[in-house]
Order: sequence, then structure tokens, then C-alpha cells
Amino acid sequence: MAIPPTTIFWILIALLALLFVFWPKAGLLARYRAGQKAAARQQVEDALKSIFNLQQEKQELTEARLAAALGFSPAKTTALVQRMRDQDLIEQVGPIFSMTETGQRWAMHVIRAHRLWERYLADEARMPLPKIHQFAHQREHGMTPQEVNDLDAALGHPLFDPHGDPIPNAEGRLREQASAHPLTEMQVGALGKITHLEDEPPLAYAQLLAIGLSVGQVVSVLTRTPDKIVLSDGEGEYTLAPAIAANVSMSTVEEGQPAREESVVPLSQLKSQSAAEIVALDEACQGFTRRRFLDLGLTPGTKISPELDNAFREPRAYRVRGTLIALRNNQADMIWVRPAVSGSN
Repeated sequence: MAIPPTTIFWILIALLALLFVFWPKAGLLARYRAGQKAAARQQVEDALKSIFNLQQEKQELTEARLAAALGFSPAKTTALVQRMRDQDLIEQVGPIFSMTETGQRWAMHVIRAHRLWERYLADEARMPLPKIHQFAHQREHGMTPQEVNDLDAALGHPLFDPHGDPIPNAEGRLREQASAHPLTEMQVGALGKITHLEDEPPLAYAQLLAIGLSVGQVVSVLTRTPDKIVLSDGEGEYTLAPAIAANVSMSTVEEGQPAREESVVPLSQLKSQSAAEIVALDEACQGFTRRRFLDLGLTPGTKISPELDNAFREPRAYRVRGTLIALRNNQADMIWVRPAVSGSN
């Protein structure tokens, strides 16, 4: 007895539906399970980052503090902590827990990925600084160590993220930082270099950027009262409320020790047909841009001179190591040079 065509049609539809749901790796069920696994991994990675931050703040690690940091309910946090214990990521004594060596390595892997992504988004994607944290958070999860190593190499092995936080190296170790103090502890007349701008809460961070403060900037404290702190970088003044100033960290600079000698200027200010010696690349020059500069031979001690001016003012041609290269003004601004003394070779 022949099977009716309509029956065959519906059998095929049923088979296709089963394949759509149960096909290995690409089926709906496989994708759902992969999504659940990725979400569970992200929970663990977010928790490890929060534990690391609590450790940096010298706070006791309890479920209540972790729940507050993650925005989780007590029950959800308890289940997460149990899962992390089962994975040998944390160990617990009474209500207090700490990361194991395995947990520490994983935490530093995620933090490294996050800070490298922030560096990329700020320097190469030119994303506004208030937005980079959230985008980096989306990109940091699920990366393999090799993928993070490749990103680090492509960016020229940057030392710090755009907020001034050190980027862990491939072994998971943080670079040493100069001793820093909150701006609120700096006395009137003190000279300091901004080493960190805290990006939490976002509103305070946006205000710091809006008034023009940046990592690496050297400022002095002009006024300090219970209501305000006034800073100056020699060109402008910046007024902050103490609550906002608490998000700024600075390392002290000794009086009479300028951050950069007066004879050193940005390459963009070098007059035509003048010679100069490269002193340094600016700290703001990071990522692919820094790597390209180094590949072009723009290293300290190298001789450089502008040779061809553009009628439209940029790009401008410079001769370095016997070769002409073109740089835009915003690129030349990041190369500090010492002009040659007139009449010298």
C-alpha cells in the first residue's frame, strides 16, 4: 500500500523539525545548552573579578559583600559560591572565603582581557571613555589565553588601561605602580601626576572627563576646602567637589622636578627644516599606534626632522632613519622631541 504524498510531506517536516532541535552543535537544543554554559561561565568570571576588587579594597570576603557587588539575591549567591567551591576556585572557612591559586589565575586572565579590550576601544576604536567599560565587559568573557596573548601583542604590550590600572602580564602578575594617594589627601601646593581615574560610579567618572582631567596629567593643588579642591596644570584650573576628587589617585612629583623639561616639545610644534631628537612617546600613546611608531623606528634618541609641509596643514612629512613618513598632527602630538640647538650637528 502506497504512502500518501501528504503523509510523506508531514514526515519530512517532522524530521526537519527534529534536526532543527537536536542537530549536534548547531541545533536549537545544542545552542541553548551552549548559551546556558556561557552564561554560567560569565557569572563565575564576574564573581572572580568582584572578589579580586574586594581583596584590593582590603574587605573581608563574605557572601553578603559578593551579593552586593554582583547585584544577586542571597540564594543565587549561595548557589554560585557552592559552584565555585566545587570548581576549586575558592575556599571557605566559616563565613569568610578566598580565592585558590586556580581562582586567582582565572581572575587575572579575565581582568587582563578586560583591560586590554579597554585599551583597544579607547586607542583604536576611538570610543568615548565613559562607554568602554561596558563594551569591554561584553568582550572579555570566553577568551582563551592564546586569544588574550594575541590581543596583547597586537596592542604592543601596553602596561596600563585608559583608567591607569595596570594590565596583568601573561603570567598573571600585575606591574608595579608608583606609590599613589587619593587627591583628597594631597595638601595645598603639592605637585602630582594623575595615575588613576576611577570609572565607578560612571557619573563621577564622566564628570572627571568633562572637566578635562586625564591619566598622566601633572597638576598642582591650588585650593583645598571642605567644599572644593582646585587644581591647575599650568594652563587651566579644575574645580572638583571632594566626593568627585576621591575618585582621583596621584603620585607625588617633587617640587622643582618638572614632569618634562622645558626644551622638550611635541613633534607637531617643530618648525620646518628643523632637526630634533626623539625623547619619548607620550603615555597616552598606546595600542596599535604605539606599536606602529616603534616599528617605524620612532624610538628615544632617534633624529627626526620635518621636510614637507602640506597645504592643508596635515599630514606632514618627516624624515627619520633616511625615510620619509607622514604623520597627522594628533599623531605627532604624542611624540616628544628635543629640538637641536641652532648651529649644532
